[in-house]
Amino acid sequence: MVARTETFGGRLDDLRAFCAVIDLGTVTAAAASRSETKGSVSRRISRLEAALGATLMARHPRAVTPTAEGVAFYAKAQESLALLDDAAETARDARTVPAGHLRVTTAVDFGIELMPGILTSFRRAYPQITIDLINTDARLDLAANRIDLALRFGDAEESGYRAALIVNLWIGLYASPDYLARHPAPADLAALAEHDLILSRERPGATGFLLNDGNGRIEQVSLDPAIRASDFAAVFRLTQEGAGIGHLPSAVAARALESGTLVRVLAPWATAGGALRAVSLAGRELPARVRVFREHVRAEMMKRFSVESD
Repeated sequence: MVARTETFGGRLDDLRAFCAVIDLGTVTAAAASRSETKGSVSRRISRLEAALGATLMARHPRAVTPTAEGVAFYAKAQESLALLDDAAETARDARTVPAGHLRVTTAVDFGIELMPGILTSFRRAYPQITIDLINTDARLDLAANRIDLALRFGDAEESGYRAALIVNLWIGLYASPDYLARHPAPADLAALAEHDLILSRERPGATGFLLNDGNGRIEQVSLDPAIRASDFAAVFRLTQEGAGIGHLPSAVAARALESGTLVRVLAPWATAGGALRAVSLAGRELPARVRVFREHVRAEMMKRFSVESD
């Protein structure tokens, strides 16, 4: 519903002063309650009448009384002030009380593999917060799509938004037990040439990637993959099915690793996978529902998955 343009054009403090006079019975009492002078309150009422084009108070030598128009206006004004105060309280509560509705977007593979568990534990902790989860590899504009938080990979900054680091990710090499039963695990990086490699198109470079052993050694692996998939979600599924050795973020592979449907190969070699960041609208302070969700995601990532942070 669009607000009407032909609406009240007076000052809010003038309106409150007028209501105080009606409530307390005299300009003197109203002035005392507002820590103002009688003259100030009288000027407020005159200004309000001028803005409305109506006489709200009848002036007498010793008192003022509301006119019929003033009584009718007072009834509606009191109701409007109560609604306005309630709206202001709701806005203030949003900064401190974690409640309401939350719209979150993230990449498809992260949304499919990790968000179900994170959302389940979050809802247990905060059942008063409802959630829309939008899984897409498109970088949706937060303001245009009314999104509270985007969980995004990479180090690129986005103008007009705030970005908080959740974790730094690592991408390791994984295979299914079925694949390793048919193709013994490689003993060193050179042996990767004897295996079917599954890579994501998200990785830079046509045929190569860097592996780090965590102790300062870095090796360039230049191999033609057997399969190059559109995203890590596809790499994950193909690896689980035994199509080859998949190059996967540790966070994506974590649950399968725990359940035994995937096995890490050539550990500790891994590729730096960039940062997972929580991107939100810039402003003075995030609503409480957004803050607690962001911190819950960070805690769950640190607790559940094999990732490293600064």
